[in-house]
Amino acid sequence: MTRSGTAPSWSGWGDPALVPTLPEPVVTLLGQALGVTPPRAAPVAMADVSLPEPDLPGGCRDELVALLGAEQVRDDRESRIRHTRGKSTPDLVRLRGGDAGDAPDLVVLPGSHDEVAAVLRSCAQHRVAVVPFGGGTSVVGGLTARRAGLRGVLALDLARMNRLLAVDAESRTATLQPGLLAPQAEELLGAHGFTLGHFPQSFEYASIGGFAATRSAGQASAGYGRFDEMVVGLTVATPQGSLELGRAPASAAGPDLRQLILGSEGALGVVTAVTVRVAAAPERRIYDGWRFGSFPDGMAALRRLAQDGPRPTVLRLSDETETAVGLARPGRLGSAPSDGCLVIAGYEGAPTDVTARRDAASAELAGCGGEPLGAEVGQAWQRQRYAGPYLRDALLDAGAFAETLETATFWSGMGELYEAVRTALTEELTAQGTPPLVACHVSHVYATGASLYFTVACAQACDPLAQWQRAKTAAGDAILAAGATITHHHGVGADHREHYAREVGPLAVDVLRAVKDRLDPAGILNPGVLVG
Repeated sequence: MTRSGTAPSWSGWGDPALVPTLPEPVVTLLGQALGVTPPRAAPVAMADVSLPEPDLPGGCRDELVALLGAEQVRDDRESRIRHTRGKSTPDLVRLRGGDAGDAPDLVVLPGSHDEVAAVLRSCAQHRVAVVPFGGGTSVVGGLTARRAGLRGVLALDLARMNRLLAVDAESRTATLQPGLLAPQAEELLGAHGFTLGHFPQSFEYASIGGFAATRSAGQASAGYGRFDEMVVGLTVATPQGSLELGRAPASAAGPDLRQLILGSEGALGVVTAVTVRVAAAPERRIYDGWRFGSFPDGMAALRRLAQDGPRPTVLRLSDETETAVGLARPGRLGSAPSDGCLVIAGYEGAPTDVTARRDAASAELAGCGGEPLGAEVGQAWQRQRYAGPYLRDALLDAGAFAETLETATFWSGMGELYEAVRTALTEELTAQGTPPLVACHVSHVYATGASLYFTVACAQACDPLAQWQRAKTAAGDAILAAGATITHHHGVGADHREHYAREVGPLAVDVLRAVKDRLDPAGILNPGVLVG
């Protein structure tokens, strides 16, 4: 349930009550600058969604009922629609238009590793595709299985597997089931005095299993690290058997097979338990705002802290566009434009550590030309850190098309990559008659480089799906030409699959296919995702 006590939106993000009303200056900007006009039709009701009839071998359904019980095997209309695709803008555009043609034929809810394994064996025998489903927050087509050559599609919802299995306080590790949503995980770990420290924008609705399956990165990654860096052990079910990976903090016993599963998006197996390192729950949190005159100046300051320290827990930089229109702080959208570039530096931990790192990092930021804006600006960002997807839904309601994409590269290539992607998006969408607003921020930093996260808004064309596909293809081509990665933390899914193959090369793709053939010879695990 959401904060308002209603079910999460089936055709939008999270709690429908939190979708904001756009301020008048924003509506004016959308119309005058981008040519946005009100949508031709309102989103359809769930009752009016076009849903194909379930088409699953009868013997498979009967076996699943015998394995799990009738209550955990569902093919009702609402269950199937709620498990259709993820939460990308194209996903939502199709659902809002009444298209649920990719809906699974069946939704099952196993309650244990053994039940997951049994479901996989049955589906392999009957040649039914299995799509692991956690929080349903994929934005890269990670929940849309290819049906070709298979006899149906099943959504494997892990919501019942939502327990904290173990806490090793001495080693500071915890074992979590995959269906545990991030807020629940934080609450359970907090009772033991720990935190995972993983807070992506999808935090309120994303799952532990999804974090592992996509190599997720949270907004506090500068301090706590990426999720794949936190994982010390995995339990995985495959149609061919189970994997137990990770038995020490580090090992030289061959290649690290955990890394094979992390980021595999359900195409190689289903994660049924994750053991992660945890940190002491912070006693103090403080977030500061800083202003820099330009995006390159801000990037130079972030690089200084990332390479030489002290490193804040949260470190992010918005470019001039994101800062000016208020996307850096959605609560200020439509207010007086801000100049320069906004930096958020946050510190979490013991009070003495927070004070020491904050003082030292502030001295470095000031020495790099930063102007302090105070804690109120940082705390405002902290309060609104999960608001972005709701703003996207409000823009869709107004008739705009709004979407995001992200990448990463080394510091020496950041400037070239930034300009290349902005240019590709602007030229392609302008050529289609829908000139865009393109904003960007840096939200994940490393000693060697950083990520770039782009937000694009424009008027919707007559065919918004083709409109965005052309724009995203142009951006992907620019990313690869600049020597960057096609995705930093959203995953590959189906949307990035072709660019990913170009990034890693044909031999690497053949290696992945060989592993998949061994673990999933029937090809039922999330077919079409990650590898063709």
